[in-house]
Amino acid sequence: MGGSISSAYRKPHTCRQHHAALTGVMSQPDHRSTTTESDGALRGRVTVFDDRYPGVANLDPDLLQALREAAMAAADDGVEFYVNSGWRSPAYQNELLREAVSKYGSEEEAARWVATADTSAHVSGNAVDIGSSDATAWLSEHGAKYGLCQIYSNEPWHYELRPQAIDHGCPPMYADPTHDPRMRQRSALSVDPVPTS
Repeated sequence: MGGSISSAYRKPHTCRQHHAALTGVMSQPDHRSTTTESDGALRGRVTVFDDRYPGVANLDPDLLQALREAAMAAADDGVEFYVNSGWRSPAYQNELLREAVSKYGSEEEAARWVATADTSAHVSGNAVDIGSSDATAWLSEHGAKYGLCQIYSNEPWHYELRPQAIDHGCPPMYADPTHDPRMRQRSALSVDPVPTS
């Protein structure tokens, strides 16, 4: 999968296409989707400074500030940060989860890639998926200086704010979201049924 991650970052994607390119969740556009910018969907090259988009504007203010500071420092190194996904509405998160269950065939396997709306750090505005591969490489090396940490080994694009990382470095990563105690808040995944109309 290493090659697909690198190639997925070479040109801008919509959040759904980016997520699909990296996880394989959605190989074809879902024509039933009703997700819009107001749900947090991001299309094109959206930066951490583009707060006209709810997917950026609804991020936790401290996370957004740390991202902006890191983005300015990265720009000095010739690296651009693009937000492939930030804040998501519960409806958008549930849509991604339904697609993952369909793709992987079970809620258990889908949980390795997509959280429920009740547990997702994206829904609370506390997580961001950053592209390009240059940006994730830059964050991997310098993110702790800004309190920005990769949380899951299987998601090199997913960052959350950990202020203690500034002094102590980022905490060890979880292998995937199923190992994160925050994801165990509910005993079962809450997947809304797929709309039939």
